[in-house]
Amino acid sequence: MQTKTSVPVGKVALITMGGQAQVVTFAVDALLAMGESLSSVLVLHLSPEDPRVRRALAQLSAEFAGGQYQGRPLEFRRVPVQAEGRILSAITEGREAETVWALARDLLARLKEEGWALHICIAGGPRLLGLTLTTAAMLQCDHQDRLWHLYTPPDLRERSREGKILHPPPDSGVRLIPIPFAPWGVYFPALRTLARPFSPLLSPTPEDAARCAAVWERLTERQREVLRVLSFASSLQEAAEQLGMTLKTLDTHKSQILAECRAEWEMSEGARLTYHFLREKFGPWLQQTQR
Repeated sequence: MQTKTSVPVGKVALITMGGQAQVVTFAVDALLAMGESLSSVLVLHLSPEDPRVRRALAQLSAEFAGGQYQGRPLEFRRVPVQAEGRILSAITEGREAETVWALARDLLARLKEEGWALHICIAGGPRLLGLTLTTAAMLQCDHQDRLWHLYTPPDLRERSREGKILHPPPDSGVRLIPIPFAPWGVYFPALRTLARPFSPLLSPTPEDAARCAAVWERLTERQREVLRVLSFASSLQEAAEQLGMTLKTLDTHKSQILAECRAEWEMSEGARLTYHFLREKFGPWLQQTQR
């Protein structure tokens, strides 16, 4: 059966993590060593109320400070696992597992709708989290996407616990092992249709919500209107048509809004931002605040 593919807008790494920051940096280092040019790293994790998770997130925030990673522009985003409006500290029952699966499905659906190619890395965290993410990938992903298992030699795994080693040497034996999977949603699109339509990506983190509010207050009324449309439009062309302006005029407004975001999120001037950043950050915030 022939399937139609399109050129992705960029590549995103989605990585599961428990309380060990090094599983994320090991996976990212491995992808970069393979020549993959990543735009963003999304880390799927449980509640930061767990001290180990909180410490790991702090270590990662330092590694990705200013939208940079090892001297290159790379966005870092935390994706807490939620169910029924609360961030989970564990997945302990069937109802929670079903909700987590729906979250993974919605997250992957949104990323694919935006045109990203995905590197999904089952690196750490609860085994059930990895399983739900894998089954969601079978529904939402396509042939451009990759599913990986992170292998770390036992001795290095012990020495690097709690983030004591974040960047192993090239000869350490750390590697990503491709996981074969069938993208059933490509061959049978009705499977995606049968799954209920995905909801907004996620509720914003308190930190992102505060930053969104700060940017919003500094914008003009016209810029707010542009931001509101960009946060939900499926393409720049669609946004321009809704706003009744040319793409060139839209790009001028977008650049001004992104400049405010770059300052608020403390990113370097070289950090690459697109309107997808606005969708990811402001879409959930605007829906939550009903602006």
